[in-house]
Amino acid sequence: MSHVPVLPLPRAAARFAPVLPLVAVVALLGLPPTGDGAGAADVVSALVVGYCVILLLRQRRRPLSRRAAVVLGLPVAGLAVAAMGAASPAAGLGGMARYLQVFVLVPAAVLVLLRGRADLRLLAWSFVGLAVWQGAVGVHQYVTGTGASYQGETVRAVGTFGAQDVMGMATAVALGVVCATGLALGRTPLWQRALAAGCAVVLLVPLAVSFSRGAWIATALTCAVQLTMAGLRRALKVAAAVAAAGVILVGGLGVGTAMLQERIDSITQVADAPDQSVTDRYTLWASAVGMWREQPLTGVGLKNFPEYRDGHATLALSSGSDIEGAGETFHKQALLSPHSMYLLVLSEQGLLGFCSLVGSWLALLVCAVRAPARRDGSGLDCALIACGLLLWQLVDYVYGDIGGPSTVLTGVALGLTAWWGLTERASADTARRDTLPGRVEEAVAR
Repeated sequence: MSHVPVLPLPRAAARFAPVLPLVAVVALLGLPPTGDGAGAADVVSALVVGYCVILLLRQRRRPLSRRAAVVLGLPVAGLAVAAMGAASPAAGLGGMARYLQVFVLVPAAVLVLLRGRADLRLLAWSFVGLAVWQGAVGVHQYVTGTGASYQGETVRAVGTFGAQDVMGMATAVALGVVCATGLALGRTPLWQRALAAGCAVVLLVPLAVSFSRGAWIATALTCAVQLTMAGLRRALKVAAAVAAAGVILVGGLGVGTAMLQERIDSITQVADAPDQSVTDRYTLWASAVGMWREQPLTGVGLKNFPEYRDGHATLALSSGSDIEGAGETFHKQALLSPHSMYLLVLSEQGLLGFCSLVGSWLALLVCAVRAPARRDGSGLDCALIACGLLLWQLVDYVYGDIGGPSTVLTGVALGLTAWWGLTERASADTARRDTLPGRVEEAVAR
């Protein structure tokens, strides 16, 4: 019996094989959601975690270093206590599973599968690719009037996420901008940097027509920090170019620029004549603070915010958000969270959960900032991407929280930050103490 020879995989495919499952998770977020249950990306992320467990058992190696285990495992204690205070065991287990997926298991899987900076760059490019796809769909929705409802017109860009998850496209596009900016500021081949810079500029259009104020603020702040760390002189040049491109692109949109201007102006109207969405957000924030004051240590329990909301909210709170467009008929969507991750954790998990979860994020950020990058700048793009993704999330969490299919993207982003900050470096890299704070000092000196 003759044996058919097995053709070897191309070197590039074989080299990136370990990280391809993570790329698949990101790519599947480009598909429309199939219903209220777990999406394709969530299912594949669970399979990736299971694959990592099997891989580690077969190789008989420790999954994480001690430092990584401590930093990523910090949220578990607070989650366990908050789950016991849930209204039902099913709600507690479901809420705990979601938190563990996003903030512990998926980041740990990224930590296990990534092998080097080339893998990190490939995963960052997958973020950019997703952003370009979702942005293209979103701009088409804006131009053709087939998006989600905004001020009575179906012009809000939501991508394939639909009107039920109006923040999904904004999150995907914003993280793509952050990755593209980091790639453009690195020392990769010129054509890659030019392509990344072009993607970052073009993605500003769908980000604008997403009408997401929180995403705008987080993206502007994060990109400003990335540019500053790459050099102040360079930052000024890029900022001037982006500002000029923004004027041309946004001005060229024509119809609807008045809506954009009004949305931008509403950012500063937080006290004088705020719109109903701002009023609802203030009311929900006050309600979350009231819950925390009643149960300061452990909170009211996972998934219990809707149960306690009306008991702490004022009459200024509306009955829900208006949902219409992008394939959805008009209906009211209940306000089930305070639209602030920090206040959601504080109200449902108390100080115990808040300190453990936020402490884990801050520890990740410190480790990523202090991770060494080579003096020739070969790792600067990885550092800017890793720090930028977490910084964007920390800022955005002031105005938003987890929920919807796009949430799994947060887990992958945290995994990139964790890999850069927590993975042991080769001796040639660890011998160099050219950290990001050092890069800032160099930038100020220039």
